[in-house]
Amino acid sequence: MHKQSFDITIKNLSKIEGHTDLDVVVKDGKVTSAKLRIDENKRFFTTAAIGKPALGIHQVVSRICGTCSIAHLMCCIKCVENAFSVQPSEQTVKLRDLLLYGLNIRDHAMHLYLFCLPDIFGKDSVLDFADTGYEHDLVHKAFDVKGAGNDLCVLVGGRAVHSPFPQVGGFMKIPKKEDAKRIAKRLREIRGSAIEFVDIFLKKDFKFYSETMYISLRNDRFSYQDGDLTTSDGLCVGHANFRDHLQKFVVPYSQAPGFEFRGRPYVVGALARMNMNRDTLHRDTRRDLARALAVFPSDNIFHNNLAQAIEIVHCIDSSIELLEAMEFVEEPRLVIKPKKSEGIGVLEAPRGTLYYHLHIDDDGKIEFADLVIPTSQNQIKMDKDIGALVQDRMDKGMKKEDLPLEIEKLIRAYDPCMSCATHFLKVRWR
Repeated sequence: MHKQSFDITIKNLSKIEGHTDLDVVVKDGKVTSAKLRIDENKRFFTTAAIGKPALGIHQVVSRICGTCSIAHLMCCIKCVENAFSVQPSEQTVKLRDLLLYGLNIRDHAMHLYLFCLPDIFGKDSVLDFADTGYEHDLVHKAFDVKGAGNDLCVLVGGRAVHSPFPQVGGFMKIPKKEDAKRIAKRLREIRGSAIEFVDIFLKKDFKFYSETMYISLRNDRFSYQDGDLTTSDGLCVGHANFRDHLQKFVVPYSQAPGFEFRGRPYVVGALARMNMNRDTLHRDTRRDLARALAVFPSDNIFHNNLAQAIEIVHCIDSSIELLEAMEFVEEPRLVIKPKKSEGIGVLEAPRGTLYYHLHIDDDGKIEFADLVIPTSQNQIKMDKDIGALVQDRMDKGMKKEDLPLEIEKLIRAYDPCMSCATHFLKVRWR
């Protein structure tokens, strides 16, 4: 096996968000090339944003991706608020927490339960699960958890995708207390199922270890919208300085750019967050998931799945507490006067750190937009890990025909969003 030379080509990789192909070249038993080719069509959102009113641009960029729409919308709002020196109310901050909790419940549930769970059970898809018994019940529980996340997003944002209620400075509509209690009750009902899925991803543990630098927001309540940008080796980076540490690369075989931090590949996402923030999870989550939390910090990229499963429980627990404790009140609409300025917005999207930088002209319209997407930040490390995984599995005697599934599982563990990662690049040719 170790003397062989062969190519592995995977067209239209399945069970991820978006479209991508993969080419791996092996010569004399050594991996010489691994290229993840993100082949989504060019997205012109950074160009399309130019000339649009800053106070409404969040609804434009939310269309970058349906799956991640709330993350783009909320990050853009934060960016514009920072540009116009707008301070949202305490209630608005809590409502945004709830909206991001709902996003992570439904988004993680889709990825884990519909895309990754079949790998654990040796199935091609959830459609192949048994019509009765344990597997059948798991599928129903999966949709129940995801549905609860959808309902929470609808309650706070007005829709689960491209939510209309959030705006710069607040919300167009405030939830009713009786509706909040209804959603809290439903979250309590599905909490046990979410914990059951944590146990599944903990027990069926795929392994691939790779020394990695992780980056995420760090705060004292495992919030997705606040905190300092922190690296796993202890560096704290101000939001305004983050882009200064990044090197952006045109990846010639891919429609998405790649990034390094101070010349090093790095990883963002649930695993990064769990490695650096597990002590700030909701107290009920820490109490009931202590055994699962004991594996962190981890350099096993497959633990990104476990981290996402734990985050679902954290989002459920945090949402129940907020929904049951909050007194929802109508607030006056802020009067915001646009001005020439620039702003930066940073938050944790389901797949990792999302960064927005906007310049706004005297008329309050966008004149420059820079977006740094989680999947683009992970791409260089993904490429390297794919090559290292193939080499590791070959060295352990794995047959060539079994390698494509191993690669697919690794890429799914990263949970990439190709739709977000692709956008128009201005290439300077020499």
